Amino acid sequence: MMLFAEVRHLSSAKTPLVLLHGFGGIGALWAPVIDRLDADQPLIIYDLPGHGGSLDAEGVGHAGVMAKAILADLDRRGVSSFHLCGHSMGGAVASLVALKAASRICSLTLLAPGGFGFEIDHQALRRYAVAAEPGELATALAAMMAPGHVADGFGLERLAAARQAPAAVDRLLAILASFLVERDGRTGQGTLPLRSFDGLGIPTRLLWGTADPILPVEQASTIWPGAVVTLVEGAGHMLIDEAPVSVAAALKAALANG
Repeated sequence: MMLFAEVRHLSSAKTPLVLLHGFGGIGALWAPVIDRLDADQPLIIYDLPGHGGSLDAEGVGHAGVMAKAILADLDRRGVSSFHLCGHSMGGAVASLVALKAASRICSLTLLAPGGFGFEIDHQALRRYAVAAEPGELATALAAMMAPGHVADGFGLERLAAARQAPAAVDRLLAILASFLVERDGRTGQGTLPLRSFDGLGIPTRLLWGTADPILPVEQASTIWPGAVVTLVEGAGHMLIDEAPVSVAAALKAALANG
């Protein structure tokens, strides 16, 4: 089964922007950011393998497997160059896409990406993975945000609908297990080969919430030299919901340069 993606304005002369959501999400959750981009911006908004409309697609597994699936799908669509943005696990996938196909990527924007350090609140991610009803999802998402922030209601409804599919929760638990590692009796996340990104020449922007309860903001310091780093004061992990203005501004800056 092929990956599901919502495609907008791909016939435009502009370079498309590829959006990769985080663990447990779906492409529809990008709505608060997309609403702030130019209306004619070409977009490819994926449901990652094992999520939403790509529940049974090829490429279910760790970030490297997903990166290969995304590149294969872009090849199938005839997309030779693109801007790329990923959140959380989608940020890890986006980073590996960049590593595999640097010459095709006009810009890379990462939102609290996975794989930049060992520490991760895997228990909160597990609670999020097994939540299936809107109320359960709202509670799980609140634990991933800074106090005072709430998830987008429309996104919650779409996410709850996706979780009703048979095997949806089991697929998420398997994906979660694929990127967790044990070290000295502690559970954390596997890390990306960050030194390999030096010299790729891809304009990179990194955004991280200073109150991120899932991935410590200190992991932002491990980004490769030359990246533009923005620490979003008071925001938690769910930057698409908590700081859509900041995310859209970063993407507009990236899109303006190619």
